[in-house]
Amino acid sequence: MTRPSNTPPQTTPTDLPAPRPSKTRRKLAMHALQDLGARLVELPDARLAALALPENLLDAIRIARRIHAHEGRRRQMQYIGRLMRAIDADPIRIAIEELDGRSAAAVAVLHRLEVWRERLLDDESVLGEIVREHPSADLQALRTLRRNALKERELDKPPRAYRELFRVLKQLTGGEGRAAAATEDAT
Repeated sequence: MTRPSNTPPQTTPTDLPAPRPSKTRRKLAMHALQDLGARLVELPDARLAALALPENLLDAIRIARRIHAHEGRRRQMQYIGRLMRAIDADPIRIAIEELDGRSAAAVAVLHRLEVWRERLLDDESVLGEIVREHPSADLQALRTLRRNALKERELDKPPRAYRELFRVLKQLTGGEGRAAAATEDAT
Protein backbone atom coordinates (compact mmCIF):
# COMPACT_ATOMS: atom_id res chain seq x y z
CA MET A 1 0.00 0.00 0.00
CA THR A 2 1.40 3.42 -0.95
CA ARG A 3 1.14 6.32 1.35
CA PRO A 4 0.37 9.79 0.16
CA SER A 5 3.38 12.02 0.08
CA ASN A 6 3.57 15.21 2.12
CA THR A 7 5.33 17.07 -0.72
CA PRO A 8 3.32 19.65 -2.63
CA PRO A 9 2.43 18.86 -6.22
CA GLN A 10 4.99 19.93 -8.82
CA THR A 11 4.09 23.06 -10.77
CA THR A 12 5.48 24.06 -14.10
CA PRO A 13 6.66 27.59 -14.85
CA THR A 14 3.62 28.12 -17.08
CA ASP A 15 1.29 27.46 -14.12
CA LEU A 16 2.75 30.28 -12.06
CA PRO A 17 1.53 33.84 -12.55
CA ALA A 18 4.08 36.26 -13.93
CA PRO A 19 5.86 38.10 -11.13
CA ARG A 20 4.69 41.64 -10.75
CA PRO A 21 7.40 44.24 -11.35
CA SER A 22 8.75 45.85 -8.22
CA LYS A 23 7.72 49.34 -7.20
CA THR A 24 11.18 50.60 -8.15
CA ARG A 25 10.86 49.18 -11.66
CA ARG A 26 7.39 50.69 -12.07
CA LYS A 27 8.67 54.10 -10.94
CA LEU A 28 11.64 53.86 -13.32
CA ALA A 29 9.25 53.07 -16.17
CA MET A 30 7.05 56.05 -15.24
CA HIS A 31 10.07 58.37 -15.12
CA ALA A 32 11.23 57.06 -18.50
CA LEU A 33 7.81 57.90 -19.96
CA GLN A 34 8.00 61.36 -18.40
CA ASP A 35 11.44 61.88 -19.93
CA LEU A 36 10.09 60.76 -23.29
CA GLY A 37 7.24 63.22 -22.85
CA ALA A 38 9.74 65.99 -22.07
CA ARG A 39 11.52 65.16 -25.32
CA LEU A 40 8.19 65.38 -27.16
CA VAL A 41 7.61 68.85 -25.70
CA GLU A 42 10.96 69.96 -27.19
CA LEU A 43 10.14 68.72 -30.71
CA PRO A 44 9.02 71.17 -33.40
CA ASP A 45 5.36 70.99 -34.46
CA ALA A 46 6.15 69.40 -37.84
CA ARG A 47 8.02 66.49 -36.27
CA LEU A 48 5.38 66.13 -33.58
CA ALA A 49 2.64 65.87 -36.22
CA ALA A 50 4.60 63.14 -38.02
CA LEU A 51 4.44 60.93 -34.91
CA ALA A 52 0.62 60.56 -35.09
CA LEU A 53 0.04 60.97 -31.36
CA PRO A 54 -3.41 60.85 -29.75
CA GLU A 55 -5.16 64.21 -29.61
CA ASN A 56 -5.27 64.37 -25.80
CA LEU A 57 -1.50 63.86 -25.64
CA LEU A 58 -0.91 66.54 -28.30
CA ASP A 59 -3.07 68.96 -26.31
CA ALA A 60 -1.13 68.21 -23.12
CA ILE A 61 2.16 68.81 -24.97
CA ARG A 62 0.92 72.15 -26.36
CA ILE A 63 -0.15 73.22 -22.87
CA ALA A 64 3.23 72.18 -21.40
CA ARG A 65 4.98 74.44 -23.91
CA ARG A 66 3.06 77.43 -22.57
CA ILE A 67 3.71 76.72 -18.88
CA HIS A 68 6.80 78.42 -17.49
CA ALA A 69 6.25 78.09 -13.73
CA HIS A 70 8.41 75.29 -12.35
CA GLU A 71 5.76 73.50 -10.30
CA GLY A 72 3.09 73.83 -13.00
CA ARG A 73 5.43 72.48 -15.65
CA ARG A 74 6.45 69.59 -13.39
CA ARG A 75 2.81 68.63 -12.87
CA GLN A 76 2.08 68.90 -16.59
CA MET A 77 5.04 66.64 -17.36
CA GLN A 78 3.68 64.11 -14.87
CA TYR A 79 0.33 64.33 -16.63
CA ILE A 80 1.98 63.72 -19.99
CA GLY A 81 3.74 60.69 -18.51
CA ARG A 82 0.41 59.38 -17.22
CA LEU A 83 -1.18 59.84 -20.65
CA MET A 84 1.71 57.98 -22.24
CA ARG A 85 1.08 54.96 -20.02
CA ALA A 86 -2.17 54.42 -21.93
CA ILE A 87 -0.44 54.19 -25.33
CA ASP A 88 2.34 52.08 -26.80
CA ALA A 89 5.41 54.28 -26.32
CA ASP A 90 7.86 52.05 -28.19
CA PRO A 91 7.12 53.49 -31.68
CA ILE A 92 7.49 57.00 -30.26
CA ARG A 93 10.77 56.10 -28.56
CA ILE A 94 12.10 54.56 -31.78
CA ALA A 95 11.09 57.60 -33.84
CA ILE A 96 12.79 59.97 -31.41
CA GLU A 97 15.93 57.83 -31.36
CA GLU A 98 16.01 58.02 -35.15
CA LEU A 99 15.64 61.80 -34.96
CA ASP A 100 18.47 61.94 -32.45
CA GLY A 101 20.60 59.57 -34.54
CA ARG A 102 20.81 56.93 -31.82
CA SER A 103 18.82 54.16 -33.45
CA ALA A 104 20.45 51.20 -35.10
CA ALA A 105 18.99 52.22 -38.47
CA ALA A 106 20.36 55.76 -38.20
CA VAL A 107 23.77 54.47 -37.19
CA ALA A 108 23.76 52.02 -40.11
CA VAL A 109 22.94 54.85 -42.54
CA LEU A 110 25.71 56.95 -41.03
CA HIS A 111 28.24 54.17 -41.45
CA ARG A 112 27.13 53.42 -45.00
CA LEU A 113 27.52 57.08 -45.99
CA GLU A 114 30.91 57.30 -44.29
CA VAL A 115 32.14 54.22 -46.14
CA TRP A 116 30.88 55.64 -49.41
CA ARG A 117 32.65 58.95 -48.75
CA GLU A 118 35.93 57.19 -47.90
CA ARG A 119 35.71 55.00 -51.00
CA LEU A 120 35.14 58.10 -53.10
CA LEU A 121 38.19 59.80 -51.60
CA ASP A 122 40.33 56.70 -52.18
CA ASP A 123 39.19 56.01 -55.75
CA GLU A 124 37.70 58.47 -58.27
CA SER A 125 36.07 55.62 -60.21
CA VAL A 126 33.46 55.42 -57.43
CA LEU A 127 31.97 58.55 -59.03
CA GLY A 128 30.74 56.29 -61.84
CA GLU A 129 28.90 54.09 -59.32
CA ILE A 130 27.31 57.13 -57.73
CA VAL A 131 26.11 58.47 -61.09
CA ARG A 132 24.72 55.04 -62.07
CA GLU A 133 22.79 54.75 -58.80
CA HIS A 134 21.74 58.41 -58.73
CA PRO A 135 21.50 59.92 -62.23
CA SER A 136 20.58 63.31 -60.77
CA ALA A 137 24.01 63.57 -59.12
CA ASP A 138 26.06 66.60 -60.06
CA LEU A 139 29.26 64.91 -61.21
CA GLN A 140 31.25 68.14 -61.44
CA ALA A 141 30.30 69.21 -57.90
CA LEU A 142 31.25 65.80 -56.53
CA ARG A 143 34.62 65.93 -58.31
CA THR A 144 35.28 69.39 -56.92
CA LEU A 145 34.31 68.36 -53.38
CA ARG A 146 36.50 65.27 -53.65
CA ARG A 147 39.47 67.30 -54.86
CA ASN A 148 38.98 69.92 -52.12
CA ALA A 149 38.59 67.26 -49.40
CA LEU A 150 41.81 65.57 -50.50
CA LYS A 151 43.60 68.92 -50.51
CA GLU A 152 42.27 69.70 -47.01
CA ARG A 153 43.50 66.35 -45.78
CA GLU A 154 46.92 66.91 -47.35
CA LEU A 155 47.31 70.42 -45.86
CA ASP A 156 45.79 69.53 -42.45
CA LYS A 157 43.05 72.10 -42.88
CA PRO A 158 39.61 71.92 -41.25
CA PRO A 159 37.42 69.31 -43.02
CA ARG A 160 34.86 71.67 -44.55
CA ALA A 161 34.72 70.03 -48.01
CA TYR A 162 34.91 66.60 -46.35
CA ARG A 163 31.71 67.37 -44.42
CA GLU A 164 30.06 68.95 -47.43
CA LEU A 165 30.77 65.79 -49.41
CA PHE A 166 28.93 63.84 -46.70
CA ARG A 167 25.94 66.20 -46.94
CA VAL A 168 25.79 65.85 -50.72
CA LEU A 169 25.91 62.06 -50.49
CA LYS A 170 23.15 62.16 -47.88
CA GLN A 171 20.97 64.26 -50.18
CA LEU A 172 21.58 61.85 -53.05
CA THR A 173 20.27 58.97 -50.96
CA GLY A 174 16.97 60.80 -50.62
CA GLY A 175 17.46 62.09 -47.08
CA GLU A 176 17.50 58.59 -45.56
CA GLY A 177 20.41 59.74 -43.45
CA ARG A 178 18.70 62.73 -41.85
CA ALA A 179 19.63 61.64 -38.35
CA ALA A 180 23.05 60.62 -39.55
CA ALA A 181 23.69 64.11 -40.88
CA ALA A 182 22.86 65.59 -37.50
CA THR A 183 25.41 63.25 -35.97
CA GLU A 184 27.99 64.13 -38.64
CA ASP A 185 27.50 67.86 -38.08
CA ALA A 186 28.25 67.36 -34.40
CA THR A 187 31.70 65.91 -35.17
